[in-house]
Amino acid sequence: MISPPWEVVVDRWPSNLPINGHASGGEVLVGPERRRRWSGEEKARIVAESLAPEATASVVARRHGIHRNQLYAWRRELREETDEMAAPALAFAPVVLSEAAPPVLRNRLEVVLGAAVVRVPDDVNPDLLARVLRVLKRVG
Repeated sequence: MISPPWEVVVDRWPSNLPINGHASGGEVLVGPERRRRWSGEEKARIVAESLAPEATASVVARRHGIHRNQLYAWRRELREETDEMAAPALAFAPVVLSEAAPPVLRNRLEVVLGAAVVRVPDDVNPDLLARVLRVLKRVG
C-alpha cells in the first residue's frame, strides 16, 4: 500500500516534539554567536572608516560582517551623541530689579502721515529725514 504524499513529506522533516512517548534530541549549533556585541570604540572606528572620503558604506559594512543599514544606524547614533555633547547647556539669566527710571528721550519729534508714524530723534540727519518723508508722502 502506498502512503499519502503528506505523510512522506512529514517524515522527511525532523521534529523535536515527542512522538509515541519518544522525544528526539535538540540540535546544538556550533560556530560563532549569531548576535555580535560591538563596543563603543569598535562602532566609532567602523563609522570613522566609513566616513573616509573614498570609502563606500556597503564595502566597509561587508568587510566587518554587518549589514549597511546597521552601519547607517551607528552613524545616526554617534551623530546624535555628538550633537547632544555639543549643545550648550541651557541656563537662565539672573533678573536684576532696579529702582532707576528708564531714560527719558527729550526733543523727540513724531510725524504722523496716514497710517505711518515716524519718530525722529533730535540728532537725525535733516537730509535723511526729508527723503524719508518724501517717500512716505508718495506711498501714502
